[in-house]
Amino acid sequence: MNRKIMWTMVLILLFIIGMMYGVREGVKKAKMSSDGRNQNVEKEEISQQEIEENPNEVVKALALFEEKYQNAEELLSQMTLEEKVGQLFLARYPGGESALQEVNKIAPAGYVLFGRDFKNQTKESLIGELQTLQNASKTKLLLAVDEEGGTVVRVSAYSQFRNTPFLAPQKFDSLEALLEEAKEKDTLLKELGINMNLAPVVDITDNQNAFIYDRTYGKNAKDTAEYAKAVITQMNQDEVLSCMKHFPGYGDNVDTHTGIAHDKRLLEEFQENDFLPFMAGIETKAPAILVNHNIVECMDETMPATLSPKVHEVLRNDLGFSGVIVTDDLAMDAVKSYVENGEAAVQAVLAGNDLIITSSFEKHRAEVVKAVEEGRISEEMIDMAARRVLAMKLQYHI
Repeated sequence: MNRKIMWTMVLILLFIIGMMYGVREGVKKAKMSSDGRNQNVEKEEISQQEIEENPNEVVKALALFEEKYQNAEELLSQMTLEEKVGQLFLARYPGGESALQEVNKIAPAGYVLFGRDFKNQTKESLIGELQTLQNASKTKLLLAVDEEGGTVVRVSAYSQFRNTPFLAPQKFDSLEALLEEAKEKDTLLKELGINMNLAPVVDITDNQNAFIYDRTYGKNAKDTAEYAKAVITQMNQDEVLSCMKHFPGYGDNVDTHTGIAHDKRLLEEFQENDFLPFMAGIETKAPAILVNHNIVECMDETMPATLSPKVHEVLRNDLGFSGVIVTDDLAMDAVKSYVENGEAAVQAVLAGNDLIITSSFEKHRAEVVKAVEEGRISEEMIDMAARRVLAMKLQYHI
Protein backbone atom coordinates (compact mmCIF):
# COMPACT_ATOMS: atom_id res chain seq x y z
CA MET A 1 0.00 0.00 0.00
CA ASN A 2 1.58 3.34 -0.98
CA ARG A 3 2.03 6.13 1.54
CA LYS A 4 -0.69 8.41 0.10
CA ILE A 5 -3.39 5.72 0.28
CA MET A 6 -2.36 4.77 3.83
CA TRP A 7 -2.72 8.31 5.15
CA THR A 8 -5.97 8.81 3.28
CA MET A 9 -7.35 5.79 5.15
CA VAL A 10 -6.07 7.18 8.47
CA LEU A 11 -7.82 10.49 7.79
CA ILE A 12 -11.07 8.69 6.98
CA LEU A 13 -10.78 6.70 10.23
CA LEU A 14 -10.25 9.87 12.23
CA PHE A 15 -13.27 11.46 10.59
CA ILE A 16 -15.46 8.47 11.51
CA ILE A 17 -14.25 8.52 15.13
CA GLY A 18 -14.97 12.24 15.33
CA MET A 19 -18.49 11.73 14.01
CA MET A 20 -19.16 8.87 16.43
CA TYR A 21 -18.28 10.84 19.52
CA GLY A 22 -19.40 14.29 18.35
CA VAL A 23 -16.00 15.80 19.00
CA ARG A 24 -14.91 19.13 17.59
CA GLU A 25 -11.25 19.35 18.63
CA GLY A 26 -9.68 22.79 18.45
CA VAL A 27 -12.96 24.68 18.49
CA LYS A 28 -12.22 28.36 18.49
CA LYS A 29 -15.67 29.88 18.22
CA ALA A 30 -19.13 28.47 17.68
CA LYS A 31 -21.56 30.61 15.75
CA MET A 32 -25.00 29.50 16.79
CA SER A 33 -28.54 30.37 15.82
CA SER A 34 -31.01 31.67 18.40
CA ASP A 35 -32.09 28.15 19.42
CA GLY A 36 -28.52 27.26 20.38
CA ARG A 37 -27.78 24.96 17.45
CA ASN A 38 -24.52 25.09 15.56
CA GLN A 39 -24.39 26.83 12.19
CA ASN A 40 -20.67 27.06 11.68
CA VAL A 41 -17.64 25.89 13.66
CA GLU A 42 -14.15 27.18 12.99
CA LYS A 43 -11.58 24.54 13.92
CA GLU A 44 -7.91 23.84 13.44
CA GLU A 45 -7.23 21.27 10.78
CA ILE A 46 -5.15 18.23 11.77
CA SER A 47 -2.15 18.26 9.46
CA GLN A 48 -0.78 15.14 7.80
CA GLN A 49 2.58 15.89 9.42
CA GLU A 50 0.99 15.77 12.91
CA ILE A 51 -0.61 12.43 12.09
CA GLU A 52 2.64 11.02 10.75
CA GLU A 53 4.63 12.16 13.79
CA ASN A 54 2.22 10.88 16.43
CA PRO A 55 -0.92 9.24 15.04
CA ASN A 56 -1.94 7.62 18.35
CA GLU A 57 -2.04 10.95 20.17
CA VAL A 58 -4.15 12.49 17.41
CA VAL A 59 -6.69 9.69 17.69
CA LYS A 60 -6.82 10.04 21.50
CA ALA A 61 -7.45 13.76 21.21
CA LEU A 62 -10.57 13.21 19.15
CA ALA A 63 -12.55 11.65 22.00
CA LEU A 64 -12.03 12.02 25.72
CA PHE A 65 -11.52 8.60 27.37
CA GLU A 66 -11.68 6.98 23.88
CA GLU A 67 -8.87 4.57 24.70
CA LYS A 68 -10.82 3.27 27.71
CA TYR A 69 -14.14 2.61 26.00
CA GLN A 70 -13.37 -1.01 25.16
CA ASN A 71 -12.55 -1.74 28.81
CA ALA A 72 -15.66 0.14 29.90
CA GLU A 73 -17.73 -1.93 27.48
CA GLU A 74 -16.40 -5.12 29.07
CA LEU A 75 -17.48 -3.91 32.52
CA LEU A 76 -20.85 -2.82 31.16
CA SER A 77 -21.52 -6.23 29.57
CA GLN A 78 -21.34 -7.85 33.01
CA MET A 79 -23.86 -5.51 34.64
CA THR A 80 -27.60 -5.84 35.17
CA LEU A 81 -29.86 -2.98 34.13
CA GLU A 82 -30.10 -1.86 37.77
CA GLU A 83 -26.30 -1.82 38.10
CA LYS A 84 -25.90 0.14 34.87
CA VAL A 85 -28.45 2.70 35.99
CA GLY A 86 -26.59 2.94 39.30
CA GLN A 87 -23.54 4.23 37.38
CA LEU A 88 -25.53 7.33 36.44
CA PHE A 89 -25.72 8.60 40.03
CA LEU A 90 -23.44 10.59 42.29
CA ALA A 91 -25.34 10.21 45.54
CA ARG A 92 -25.16 12.19 48.75
CA TYR A 93 -22.98 10.19 51.13
CA PRO A 94 -25.23 8.49 53.70
CA GLY A 95 -22.34 7.72 56.03
CA GLY A 96 -20.51 4.63 57.29
CA GLU A 97 -22.74 1.60 57.72
CA SER A 98 -25.59 2.95 55.57
CA ALA A 99 -23.21 3.51 52.67
CA LEU A 100 -21.73 0.04 53.10
CA GLN A 101 -25.19 -1.55 52.98
CA GLU A 102 -26.06 0.47 49.88
CA VAL A 103 -22.85 -0.50 48.10
CA ASN A 104 -23.39 -4.17 48.91
CA LYS A 105 -26.88 -3.94 47.38
CA ILE A 106 -26.54 -1.83 44.23
CA ALA A 107 -23.85 0.82 44.26
CA PRO A 108 -24.10 4.27 42.71
CA ALA A 109 -21.28 5.56 40.54
CA GLY A 110 -20.08 7.31 43.65
CA TYR A 111 -20.79 9.64 46.53
CA VAL A 112 -20.54 13.36 47.29
CA LEU A 113 -19.28 14.13 50.78
CA PHE A 114 -20.38 17.30 52.59
CA GLY A 115 -19.19 19.13 55.68
CA ARG A 116 -21.08 16.87 58.06
CA ASP A 117 -19.10 13.89 56.78
CA PHE A 118 -15.79 15.42 57.93
CA LYS A 119 -16.85 17.14 61.14
CA ASN A 120 -16.38 14.26 63.58
CA GLN A 121 -13.67 12.40 61.69
CA THR A 122 -9.90 12.27 61.89
CA LYS A 123 -7.72 11.74 58.83
CA GLU A 124 -7.15 8.16 59.87
CA SER A 125 -10.81 7.34 60.53
CA LEU A 126 -11.98 8.85 57.26
CA ILE A 127 -9.28 7.11 55.23
CA GLY A 128 -10.26 3.79 56.77
CA GLU A 129 -13.98 4.35 56.21
CA LEU A 130 -13.62 5.29 52.56
CA GLN A 131 -11.18 2.46 51.84
CA THR A 132 -13.58 -0.05 53.40
CA LEU A 133 -16.27 1.32 51.11
CA GLN A 134 -14.07 0.99 48.02
CA ASN A 135 -13.08 -2.55 48.97
CA ALA A 136 -16.75 -3.54 49.24
CA SER A 137 -17.81 -2.01 45.94
CA LYS A 138 -17.98 -4.27 42.89
CA THR A 139 -17.21 -1.24 40.70
CA LYS A 140 -14.89 1.35 42.23
CA LEU A 141 -16.52 4.54 43.43
CA LEU A 142 -16.17 8.18 42.58
CA LEU A 143 -15.71 9.94 45.92
CA ALA A 144 -16.35 13.63 45.37
CA VAL A 145 -16.38 16.84 47.35
CA ASP A 146 -16.87 20.58 46.81
CA GLU A 147 -13.51 21.94 47.92
CA GLU A 148 -13.47 25.17 45.95
CA GLY A 149 -11.74 27.31 48.56
CA GLY A 150 -13.15 30.38 50.28
CA THR A 151 -16.87 30.21 50.95
CA VAL A 152 -17.18 26.57 49.84
CA VAL A 153 -14.87 24.23 51.75
CA ARG A 154 -15.98 20.83 53.04
CA VAL A 155 -12.66 19.31 54.15
CA SER A 156 -10.39 22.18 55.11
CA ALA A 157 -13.13 23.81 57.18
CA TYR A 158 -11.99 21.44 59.94
CA SER A 159 -8.58 21.88 61.57
CA GLN A 160 -7.94 18.13 61.84
CA PHE A 161 -7.57 18.12 58.06
CA ARG A 162 -5.84 21.48 57.52
CA ASN A 163 -4.76 24.26 59.87
CA THR A 164 -6.63 26.87 57.83
CA PRO A 165 -9.31 26.59 55.13
CA PHE A 166 -8.17 26.80 51.53
CA LEU A 167 -8.42 30.35 50.21
CA ALA A 168 -10.96 31.56 47.66
CA PRO A 169 -9.51 31.35 44.12
CA GLN A 170 -9.59 35.14 43.67
CA LYS A 171 -7.45 35.76 46.77
CA PHE A 172 -4.19 34.81 45.08
CA ASP A 173 -1.89 37.45 43.63
CA SER A 174 -0.52 35.15 40.93
CA LEU A 175 -1.40 32.07 38.95
CA GLU A 176 1.69 30.35 40.31
CA ALA A 177 0.48 30.78 43.91
CA LEU A 178 -2.98 29.51 42.95
CA LEU A 179 -1.46 26.39 41.38
CA GLU A 180 0.65 25.70 44.47
CA GLU A 181 -2.51 25.64 46.57
CA ALA A 182 -4.32 23.57 43.92
CA LYS A 183 -1.54 20.99 44.13
CA GLU A 184 -1.71 20.93 47.93
CA LYS A 185 -5.50 20.51 47.72
CA ASP A 186 -5.14 17.56 45.33
CA THR A 187 -2.57 15.93 47.61
CA LEU A 188 -4.86 16.21 50.64
CA LEU A 189 -7.90 14.86 48.82
CA LYS A 190 -6.00 11.90 47.41
CA GLU A 191 -4.54 11.11 50.82
CA LEU A 192 -8.08 10.87 52.19
CA GLY A 193 -9.28 8.68 49.33
CA ILE A 194 -11.25 11.41 47.57
CA ASN A 195 -10.73 11.25 43.80
CA MET A 196 -13.01 14.02 42.48
CA ASN A 197 -13.30 17.72 43.28
CA LEU A 198 -16.40 19.50 41.97
CA ALA A 199 -14.30 22.46 40.89
CA PRO A 200 -13.12 24.78 39.42
CA VAL A 201 -15.86 27.39 39.28
CA VAL A 202 -15.35 29.12 35.93
CA ASP A 203 -18.36 31.45 36.03
CA ILE A 204 -17.82 35.10 35.15
CA THR A 205 -19.32 38.21 36.71
CA ASP A 206 -17.95 41.63 37.65
CA ASN A 207 -20.90 42.26 39.97
CA GLN A 208 -19.48 41.87 43.47
CA ASN A 209 -23.01 41.58 44.87
CA ALA A 210 -23.87 38.61 42.66
CA PHE A 211 -24.54 35.28 44.37
CA ILE A 212 -21.72 33.49 42.54
CA TYR A 213 -19.10 36.27 42.65
CA ASP A 214 -17.15 35.13 45.75
CA ARG A 215 -16.70 31.68 44.22
CA THR A 216 -15.29 32.92 40.89
CA TYR A 217 -11.74 33.88 39.93
CA GLY A 218 -12.92 37.49 39.90
CA LYS A 219 -11.49 37.98 36.43
CA ASN A 220 -12.65 38.60 32.88
CA ALA A 221 -13.43 35.80 30.43
CA LYS A 222 -9.97 35.61 28.89
CA ASP A 223 -8.14 35.49 32.22
CA THR A 224 -10.69 33.08 33.72
CA ALA A 225 -10.08 30.78 30.75
CA GLU A 226 -6.32 30.94 31.36
CA TYR A 227 -6.75 30.13 35.06
CA ALA A 228 -9.21 27.31 34.36
CA LYS A 229 -6.85 25.75 31.85
CA ALA A 230 -3.92 25.88 34.28
CA VAL A 231 -5.86 24.46 37.24
CA ILE A 232 -7.36 21.62 35.18
CA THR A 233 -3.92 20.78 33.81
CA GLN A 234 -2.63 20.56 37.38
CA MET A 235 -5.55 18.39 38.48
CA ASN A 236 -5.06 16.09 35.49
CA GLN A 237 -1.40 15.70 36.40
CA ASP A 238 -2.39 14.91 39.99
CA GLU A 239 -5.08 12.46 38.79
CA VAL A 240 -7.86 14.21 40.67
CA LEU A 241 -11.01 14.51 38.60
CA SER A 242 -12.08 18.09 37.98
CA CYS A 243 -15.61 19.23 37.23
CA MET A 244 -16.00 22.70 35.71
CA LYS A 245 -19.13 24.53 36.78
CA HIS A 246 -21.75 25.93 36.25
CA PHE A 247 -22.45 25.57 32.51
CA PRO A 248 -23.49 27.53 30.48
CA GLY A 249 -22.33 30.23 32.92
CA TYR A 250 -24.04 31.45 36.08
CA GLY A 251 -23.79 35.19 35.51
CA ASP A 252 -25.48 37.55 38.00
CA ASN A 253 -28.42 35.26 38.66
CA VAL A 254 -29.99 34.50 42.03
CA ASP A 255 -29.24 31.47 44.20
CA THR A 256 -30.94 28.44 42.63
CA HIS A 257 -30.71 26.52 45.90
CA THR A 258 -33.75 28.51 47.01
CA GLY A 259 -35.53 29.69 43.87
CA ILE A 260 -35.85 30.02 40.11
CA ALA A 261 -33.33 32.05 38.13
CA HIS A 262 -34.21 33.35 34.65
CA ASP A 263 -31.13 34.27 32.63
CA LYS A 264 -32.19 36.78 29.98
CA ARG A 265 -28.81 37.40 28.41
CA LEU A 266 -28.32 37.14 24.66
CA LEU A 267 -26.62 34.12 23.16
CA GLU A 268 -23.80 36.35 21.91
CA GLU A 269 -22.89 37.18 25.51
CA PHE A 270 -22.37 33.51 26.25
CA GLN A 271 -20.38 33.00 23.06
CA GLU A 272 -18.10 35.95 23.70
CA ASN A 273 -17.67 35.52 27.47
CA ASP A 274 -19.13 32.62 29.46
CA PHE A 275 -18.21 29.87 26.99
CA LEU A 276 -14.53 30.82 26.82
CA PRO A 277 -13.40 29.18 30.09
CA PHE A 278 -15.43 26.05 29.30
CA MET A 279 -13.84 25.85 25.87
CA ALA A 280 -10.39 26.29 27.39
CA GLY A 281 -11.11 23.48 29.85
CA ILE A 282 -12.40 21.22 27.10
CA GLU A 283 -9.19 21.80 25.12
CA THR A 284 -7.27 20.84 28.27
CA LYS A 285 -9.23 17.56 28.50
CA ALA A 286 -11.41 18.44 31.47
CA PRO A 287 -13.22 15.18 32.32
CA ALA A 288 -16.52 16.60 33.60
CA ILE A 289 -18.75 19.67 33.40
CA LEU A 290 -21.63 20.48 35.77
CA VAL A 291 -24.76 22.16 34.40
CA ASN A 292 -26.65 24.77 36.43
CA HIS A 293 -30.37 25.13 37.15
CA ASN A 294 -30.81 28.55 35.53
CA ILE A 295 -33.46 28.94 32.84
CA VAL A 296 -31.27 30.30 30.05
CA GLU A 297 -33.89 31.83 27.81
CA CYS A 298 -31.71 32.24 24.70
CA MET A 299 -31.25 28.46 24.65
CA ASP A 300 -34.44 27.16 26.25
CA GLU A 301 -37.22 29.35 27.65
CA THR A 302 -39.10 26.45 29.21
CA MET A 303 -36.69 24.34 31.29
CA PRO A 304 -33.80 24.75 33.74
CA ALA A 305 -30.51 24.09 31.98
CA THR A 306 -30.00 20.86 33.94
CA LEU A 307 -33.17 19.38 32.46
CA SER A 308 -32.91 20.97 29.00
CA PRO A 309 -31.91 18.84 25.99
CA LYS A 310 -31.25 22.07 24.06
CA VAL A 311 -28.62 23.25 26.54
CA HIS A 312 -26.94 19.84 26.46
CA GLU A 313 -26.89 19.94 22.65
CA VAL A 314 -24.97 23.21 22.85
CA LEU A 315 -22.40 21.66 25.17
CA ARG A 316 -22.04 18.47 23.11
CA ASN A 317 -22.43 19.70 19.56
CA ASP A 318 -21.24 23.30 19.61
CA LEU A 319 -18.51 23.20 22.22
CA GLY A 320 -17.51 19.64 21.33
CA PHE A 321 -17.48 18.23 24.86
CA SER A 322 -17.21 14.44 24.94
CA GLY A 323 -16.69 13.99 28.68
CA VAL A 324 -19.15 13.44 31.53
CA ILE A 325 -22.03 15.91 31.96
CA VAL A 326 -23.08 16.28 35.59
CA THR A 327 -26.31 17.75 36.97
CA ASP A 328 -26.38 20.24 39.79
CA ASP A 329 -28.11 18.75 42.85
CA LEU A 330 -31.65 17.68 41.93
CA ALA A 331 -32.76 18.47 45.48
CA MET A 332 -32.42 22.20 44.81
CA ASP A 333 -35.63 24.25 44.73
CA ALA A 334 -35.02 25.58 41.22
CA VAL A 335 -35.95 22.28 39.56
CA LYS A 336 -38.89 21.12 41.64
CA SER A 337 -41.67 22.93 39.80
CA TYR A 338 -40.34 21.78 36.40
CA VAL A 339 -40.38 18.07 37.14
CA GLU A 340 -43.18 15.91 35.73
CA ASN A 341 -44.63 13.24 38.02
CA GLY A 342 -41.82 13.82 40.49
CA GLU A 343 -39.39 12.05 38.12
CA ALA A 344 -36.49 14.50 38.13
CA ALA A 345 -33.91 11.80 37.42
CA VAL A 346 -35.84 10.53 34.40
CA GLN A 347 -35.91 14.02 32.92
CA ALA A 348 -32.23 14.49 33.72
CA VAL A 349 -31.33 11.33 31.78
CA LEU A 350 -33.51 12.30 28.83
CA ALA A 351 -31.90 15.75 28.77
CA GLY A 352 -28.50 14.15 28.19
CA ASN A 353 -26.83 14.05 31.61
CA ASP A 354 -24.39 11.24 32.39
CA LEU A 355 -24.07 11.71 36.15
CA ILE A 356 -26.90 12.84 38.41
CA ILE A 357 -26.24 14.40 41.81
CA THR A 358 -29.01 13.27 44.13
CA SER A 359 -29.97 13.01 47.79
CA SER A 360 -32.48 10.25 46.93
CA PHE A 361 -30.41 7.60 45.18
CA GLU A 362 -32.61 4.53 45.60
CA LYS A 363 -35.80 6.42 44.68
CA HIS A 364 -34.27 8.03 41.61
CA ARG A 365 -32.55 4.83 40.47
CA ALA A 366 -35.85 2.94 40.68
CA GLU A 367 -37.60 5.67 38.65
CA VAL A 368 -35.03 5.45 35.86
CA VAL A 369 -35.11 1.63 35.81
CA LYS A 370 -38.91 1.76 35.55
CA ALA A 371 -38.71 4.29 32.71
CA VAL A 372 -36.36 1.96 30.80
CA GLU A 373 -38.65 -1.03 31.35
CA GLU A 374 -41.61 1.01 30.11
CA GLY A 375 -39.73 2.16 27.02
CA ARG A 376 -39.59 5.85 27.96
CA ILE A 377 -35.79 5.73 28.12
CA SER A 378 -33.86 3.45 25.79
CA GLU A 379 -31.34 1.06 27.29
CA GLU A 380 -28.90 2.35 24.66
CA MET A 381 -29.10 5.80 26.29
CA ILE A 382 -28.33 4.25 29.68
CA ASP A 383 -25.42 2.31 28.19
CA MET A 384 -23.99 5.42 26.58
CA ALA A 385 -23.98 7.40 29.82
CA ALA A 386 -22.74 4.51 31.97
CA ARG A 387 -20.00 3.69 29.46
CA ARG A 388 -18.79 7.27 29.57
CA VAL A 389 -18.73 7.29 33.40
CA LEU A 390 -16.89 3.96 33.54
CA ALA A 391 -14.36 5.08 30.94
CA MET A 392 -13.71 8.23 32.96
CA LYS A 393 -13.06 6.14 36.06
CA LEU A 394 -10.65 3.92 34.15
CA GLN A 395 -8.86 6.93 32.64
CA TYR A 396 -8.14 8.22 36.15
CA HIS A 397 -7.21 4.78 37.54
CA ILE A 398 -10.26 4.48 39.77
